[in-house]
Amino acid sequence: MSTRTLRILLVSHYYPPHVGGIENVVRREAEGLAAQGVEVTVLTSAERSSVREENGVRVVRVAAWNGTERRAGVPFPVFSPALLATALRLVRGADVVHIHDCLYLSSWAAGLAARLTQTPYVLTQHVALVDHPSGLVRAVQRTVYRIAGRALLRGARAVFTLNASVARFVEAHGARACYHLANGVDTDRFRPAEDSGEPVRARERLGLPAGRVLVLFVGRLVPKKGHDLLLAAHRPDAGYDLVFSGGGDIAALAGRPGVHHLGALPPEAVAEAYRACDVFALPSTAEGFPLTVQEAMASGLPVITTDDPGYSPYELDRDQVSLLSREVTVLDAELRALAADPGRRARMGKYSRAYAEKTFAWDDHVTTLLAHYRGGGEHR
Repeated sequence: MSTRTLRILLVSHYYPPHVGGIENVVRREAEGLAAQGVEVTVLTSAERSSVREENGVRVVRVAAWNGTERRAGVPFPVFSPALLATALRLVRGADVVHIHDCLYLSSWAAGLAARLTQTPYVLTQHVALVDHPSGLVRAVQRTVYRIAGRALLRGARAVFTLNASVARFVEAHGARACYHLANGVDTDRFRPAEDSGEPVRARERLGLPAGRVLVLFVGRLVPKKGHDLLLAAHRPDAGYDLVFSGGGDIAALAGRPGVHHLGALPPEAVAEAYRACDVFALPSTAEGFPLTVQEAMASGLPVITTDDPGYSPYELDRDQVSLLSREVTVLDAELRALAADPGRRARMGKYSRAYAEKTFAWDDHVTTLLAHYRGGGEHR
């Protein structure tokens, strides 16, 4: 198959303008592949069904109810009955199907359609089991992975993972060929401030205070992301303010001195928020290698995140990235120390940017995908 005639179907439960990490990854993959001459279609959800051309990508949205996310913070769109017929039609027209995560109805429909039409598919698994506070949600996850997840993983020609923990998880659930593939990041959009005045102007536009060390959190305000840990660690006399960008448990932020909420921002505004702030903190759990960490590093921010053994393939310098346990006292001590040490923040930020430029290039990511779509790539 030549690059110009290759037809790829990308499958994701969400796609922009819905805000989130997976959907941003899928859009960058889709647009990067289209730029290489690939014919790209995306199968995803929306409130109403539609078919549109977006930046060289055909986006097919199937109507879905998204009440579980709005009411309980569980991102699980419930598709209309048209999903399976749509998946069958799109899979028949594809050379390779690329499914993102095996936990969603769109993934199951595409996997079944691929089996029925004998179309090869690959799968990116972004996370393992999510430690959700609801026992019911955890039980449902385990059941889904044992049944539909195992079937999808076993049938995939290649399974891509973002860290070692997820790799072990998918291999335990039947993945036959597992590959480490880091997400890319737009190092032009997510970049350090060009001069000392840019953060000042960004703070003015975003309504953030001048003269304070600002610690930024980007993500949904749900327990697995760790926003509650940051709130528990923060004290008005700590020497820094907290800035949150994302939807979810907004009530938890209300009335707290030194805590600012920007809401769920579009990508350009999120990039500006990184440049407005001094430190990035995400004490999350059970995530691959969070896209927001990559964006923060590309923006030249010092990073505080969870010490996850799954991050070992990235070989991060522990002197330059704060990898911590998810303990309030530990977070409190590190945040206070960084807030009081501008020299250390500058050194960590310089490392972040250099690491992102070297490791998170989208062009390399797309080139790797193309090799696998054509049947290449080394097992590792």
